[in-house]
Amino acid sequence: MPFDPTTLKDWQIAAEAEKQMPRPEEWAARLGLQKDEIIPYGRICKLDYRKIMERLRKKRNGKYIVVTGITPTPFGEGKTTTTLGLIEGLAKRGKNAGGCVRQASAGPTFNLKGTAAGGGNALLIPLAEFSLGLTGDIDAVTNAHNLAMVALTARLQHEFNYSDEELASRGIRRLNIDPRRVQMRWAMDFCAQALRQIVIGLGGKENGLPMESGFQISTSSEIMAILAIAKDLRDLRERIGQITVAYDKRGNPVTCEDLEVAGAMTAWLRNAINPTLCCTVEYQPVLVHTGPFANIALGQSSIIGDFLGLKLFDYHVTESGFGADIGFEKFWNVKCRLSGLVPNVAVIVCTIRALKMHGGGPRVVSGRPIPDVYAKESLALVEKGLPNLLHHIGIVKKSGVVPVVCINRFPTDTEAELELVRRSVEQEARVRCAVGDYWRKGGEGALEFADAVIEACEEPVDFRFLYPLKMPLRERVEIIAREIYGADCVEWDPQVEGKVRKLEENGDFTQFFTVMVKTHLSLSHNPNLKGVPKGWALPIRDILVFTGAKFLCPVAGDINLMPGTSSTPAYRHIDVDVETGQVRGLF
Repeated sequence: MPFDPTTLKDWQIAAEAEKQMPRPEEWAARLGLQKDEIIPYGRICKLDYRKIMERLRKKRNGKYIVVTGITPTPFGEGKTTTTLGLIEGLAKRGKNAGGCVRQASAGPTFNLKGTAAGGGNALLIPLAEFSLGLTGDIDAVTNAHNLAMVALTARLQHEFNYSDEELASRGIRRLNIDPRRVQMRWAMDFCAQALRQIVIGLGGKENGLPMESGFQISTSSEIMAILAIAKDLRDLRERIGQITVAYDKRGNPVTCEDLEVAGAMTAWLRNAINPTLCCTVEYQPVLVHTGPFANIALGQSSIIGDFLGLKLFDYHVTESGFGADIGFEKFWNVKCRLSGLVPNVAVIVCTIRALKMHGGGPRVVSGRPIPDVYAKESLALVEKGLPNLLHHIGIVKKSGVVPVVCINRFPTDTEAELELVRRSVEQEARVRCAVGDYWRKGGEGALEFADAVIEACEEPVDFRFLYPLKMPLRERVEIIAREIYGADCVEWDPQVEGKVRKLEENGDFTQFFTVMVKTHLSLSHNPNLKGVPKGWALPIRDILVFTGAKFLCPVAGDINLMPGTSSTPAYRHIDVDVETGQVRGLF
């Protein structure tokens, strides 16, 4: 029987469900895995990707389903809840179903968003492990990233303090690094706005070279992006060696390979390349690999996770961060290019509450009561918010992937509101629409949704990319701005335009992928513009160059790679039962 999420909190549901959670040896038998393909970590385990893929390489792939959504609101639309609910619903229909989701970052976990582990009866377990480091992948990314910064700052200090002869006697080649052109920052997995801009190296020459620096959240690191797109350990190692950490005084890149640190960085990641196996509260298998933040990062579960899931499951469900304008666009034009995989279906998640906000509903402020309109029937607000949903359906249709809309049902939604959305989606967009009540009922509440996805998986897919890789960066951004976001044009900062021109002149960047950095709270660059904004220009204020991941990242508007902690953070409510060790307050 499903748990009652109206009386039990997520951590309480998890605690009960975890009492019967399969152990690693049970998973091995259930998934047909061999003993040496399981890497135990307490009551959970990693899967040895290389060994499993080598054994199953010739096995036919299962159906490939990606979950995306409309433009997010402060409520949270429940993409992970929907991903887990769909897996549970497919299992109730007798399908061999599983998925791959992204690991929770400590930043959101202890701040506003929570663990991103789903909720209610569509929840990932073990919850505490998932929320508090899991098997250490994000820690490994943080350490590998910071090791590159240690190598850089140490080399700067030594080059400043020693002559060429003294360096040579120590086996060091002078790199002539320009301290004003350091590209990387330090990384940590918290939202720490006080560390965005710092000065390091104070206190004399033994403490390093004084210079400006800063921190970014670990999941925005280029190393996390590389972990998400790497196909094996060799690919991971090569890409890490190509990361540009700084430039020398002639403008040439200084890479991790130049700093002789790439091998040691890869050593930190040798286990992180293997996905972790968790499950839903109904005990369907779910892989966990790589991190969140599609607004400032790639925001996708890993290619390795999808390769593995498509061999292990007949229906494999993956997820993309935030709305279709950011997460799905990157999945479509970056991840699918790199993986060579084509999805059968794209699920677009929406909620009645979010549609009301996009229809002009009042602002929601963290820590304050939610306005009554979001808990009462308002067909007018829902109808005014529908253009945002229809816009996201249009984005998916441009890819040729079959869309399915799922309304993630909340207890306050009325039948009239649900029917209004269903009618609009089915009649105006001519797309399947299902209501999902998996938060309350688990797999039983996802049967209609699962049936719609199963049907859609049998339709032909006319997959096509939005632009060719040979297209110059500026033209790519123009197409994304107009076709995906709905902008009239792009406004390039003169310095950025010059930087792009120089990149195009000095190297072959046709093999680089375009990864936009933009707010997730609006189709535009302005988080306050809801619905489908009209008559606006997309400002490009910077461009980040990731030479290991092969990403060019245009930055639209004011975006920070280090989020800030709010005045009402989640850590206020998290504690531990000192008698049992049970973590309480996670959501």
